[in-house]
Amino acid sequence: MSKPQSIAERLSNQGFNRRDFLKFCGITATVMGLPPAVIPQIANALEKTPRQSVIWLSFQECTGCTASLTRAHAPTLERLIFDHISLDIHHTLQAASGEAAEQIRKQAMKDNQGNYLLIVEGSIPIGNPGYSTIAGMSNKDMLMEVAKDAKAIIAVGTCAAYGGIPHAYPNPTGAVSVEELITNKPIVNIPGCPPIPVAIAGVIAHTVTFGTLPELDSLKRPVTFFGQNIHDRCYRRPFYDKGLFAESFDDEGAKKGWCLYKLGCKGPVTSNTCATEKWNAGVSFPIESGHGCLGCSEPNFWDAGSFYKALSVPTGDFAQTAGYALAAGAAVGVATGLLNKKKKGDAAKNHETVTINDLDRKQQ
Repeated sequence: MSKPQSIAERLSNQGFNRRDFLKFCGITATVMGLPPAVIPQIANALEKTPRQSVIWLSFQECTGCTASLTRAHAPTLERLIFDHISLDIHHTLQAASGEAAEQIRKQAMKDNQGNYLLIVEGSIPIGNPGYSTIAGMSNKDMLMEVAKDAKAIIAVGTCAAYGGIPHAYPNPTGAVSVEELITNKPIVNIPGCPPIPVAIAGVIAHTVTFGTLPELDSLKRPVTFFGQNIHDRCYRRPFYDKGLFAESFDDEGAKKGWCLYKLGCKGPVTSNTCATEKWNAGVSFPIESGHGCLGCSEPNFWDAGSFYKALSVPTGDFAQTAGYALAAGAAVGVATGLLNKKKKGDAAKNHETVTINDLDRKQQ
């Protein structure tokens, strides 16, 4: 068997010169949120690194995460995902089917034993294995088999990371997340319904380039993309600080782009990169389109209460999972607006909703 090509060699064979290669390294650094000073290190790594074998399994999901990835707006990201890794198995994108697909999966596992990257999309139903099967195997059995010799696992999307919508009450399939079944492998969670493409690509880029996983928070999410909440990076934040809130989706405040907090926006308690990376080639994101954040990258977001009710102190599993606390700073933002519009007595009476802080996400 011939020696696997390095990423640099593959780029060279496709007509990239040295200048193109260094530009590629620079864009890769940007994707991973790294400073320009690390570009030489990235170049050195890519010159020596063979293409990473990737096995992508699709379980109980809507395929939205794959759809998100295929819509990555930067061509360099698409090249990174589809040209510079060896995507050996992907249940949605692969041409093979039936027995041929299973043979390819088993061969990829054998040829790259202990060195392949496993990406999982979707939750795993364990209440009744027959809810979702592939080639006669339950999702759980296939996950356990493939995870056994993987060097690391990336759980893409809220379903894989936390169980997602299938896990929502009453959870008829007994859906669970990847980390509830796999406890002996490094795992990265990239939640979102679906995740932003650059977050998926960035984690893969980091893993391929450095051979290690990126820095993670307590929920196993990459800090580069989930280190801040949406609220702190939202372009509507100045209106929040001034106490200017839309009261309905069609009032004057909404038309002027005022804060959507009172309409149920979960930006203050949702960590994600939506406000900076955005969607559709960086054109927009839900808040910019006039709808509040649903908090889809947080555990149990579907059961956390109404999407259209202003945040208050959470109760039940949502509070226990996220470890929320009251936020004096957030409360001040709402109170300021009320005091500007009404007398102090009315403000105290009307200010019944207390906001939540931006979480340090440390599980108890």
